[in-house]
Amino acid sequence: MVFFLNFSLFHFREDSSVSEIKRWTLNDFDIGRALGKGKFGHVYLARERKSGFIVALKVLYRAELESANVEKQLRREIEIQSHLRHINILRLYGYFYDEKRVYLILEYAPNGELYKKLRAVTKFTEDVAAQYIQQMAHALLYLHSKHVIHRDIKPENLLLGLRGELKIADFGWSVHAPEARRQTLCGTLDYLPPEMVEGREHGRHVDVW
Repeated sequence: MVFFLNFSLFHFREDSSVSEIKRWTLNDFDIGRALGKGKFGHVYLARERKSGFIVALKVLYRAELESANVEKQLRREIEIQSHLRHINILRLYGYFYDEKRVYLILEYAPNGELYKKLRAVTKFTEDVAAQYIQQMAHALLYLHSKHVIHRDIKPENLLLGLRGELKIADFGWSVHAPEARRQTLCGTLDYLPPEMVEGREHGRHVDVW
């Protein structure tokens, strides 16, 4: 199986901007501690050796992607997320792959999942909740202006940056839908909007639910 040969990868400077086209390999990174575990792999703290830039490196196993028949879904995730530029949306800087794995180079959100923070404090104050909702609303307005529907908004997919700012992450179920409404049942069961539960067509409003 051949992955994503038509995509270019990015080389970042220390100011986190994109400067030149580069083909990454695992040798370009120092790998640190594990940050989390997903369905098809793990996420690690990593440092790009040349610049010292800190990222989160998501490692996906190709055999598992093939077995679950989600290669097309991953290609769509990469294409969508790599083009998004918003302070409240987690950046995807690039990707690379070898014979066994696919690697996604992601923005590192040092304060982790909003879900874990919520579990730790039980509930947020009204002021804190209002700040998170405002940031998420701005990010969703941006996404929908780009005709992107996330389709899996939940506390586990909301990360917190260095200053505690919210970051929408995990675009595995996202879709670019400039015109047609969608019918795919997707996302997380506990958070499904009424349209999907009832088997009706859906649009960007599923992200608001």
